Amino acid sequence: MDDKSEIVRRLTSRLERGAALRAAAKADATIADGRQRLRAWQTVRLARSHADLLASRRFGPAATFFLADLYSANDISARDEQVRTVVPVMTTVLPAWALEIVADAIELDALSEDLDAAMVAALGSRIGNIDAEAYGRAYRKVDRREDRERQIQLIRHLGQSLERLARQRIAGMTLSLMRKPARLAGLGDLQEFLERGYAAVRRMGRADEFLDLAIGREQRLLEALFAGDDRLLEEGPEPQAA
Repeated sequence: MDDKSEIVRRLTSRLERGAALRAAAKADATIADGRQRLRAWQTVRLARSHADLLASRRFGPAATFFLADLYSANDISARDEQVRTVVPVMTTVLPAWALEIVADAIELDALSEDLDAAMVAALGSRIGNIDAEAYGRAYRKVDRREDRERQIQLIRHLGQSLERLARQRIAGMTLSLMRKPARLAGLGDLQEFLERGYAAVRRMGRADEFLDLAIGREQRLLEALFAGDDRLLEEGPEPQAA
């Protein structure tokens, strides 16, 4: 694992990138509207692709955490400002494992913002009427396969990090002990994020099956889209989760 200074450096740089992209979109009403429309469409697509995971008693909380906490159509500029303000405090209050989870989440968010901005531009006039064909065409126009692969890698790493955390008997107690100092330091939102992720992953036990299902589907979709096949964008999950 990287030491704290390297983790904080990565967190800070990705935070600034994500915040700059959101600020640029917010400054242009047309772009802001396009971002909202694209994210809403992608949220529906994700929910359709992983409907069985969302409905599963075992996997439902984890699926909700990954789909709602890590990708949202909502404006999270306030969160950016909160995190930016308390980064120096985070190094003292949060242990390295918690910082790394937050850094992965921030990097994933910034990368998603970057790719979404490129997608909005590529969709052009189709942003108000997105369908599988228009989305697939824009996806291939943007290209950036390496960045798409990095998105998937970050999701897997986050899931594995949360699972390792959930398997530690002392982790739940540590999170509870962190709650008050985190809130006093202005880290309440981040503390709640860690607690939600911990609770969701702990409930399902080992994360391998969930991650293999969810990430396997996203990887197959990536490969299909780059091959010119947009049909998976409109299909539901296969196989069904327990």
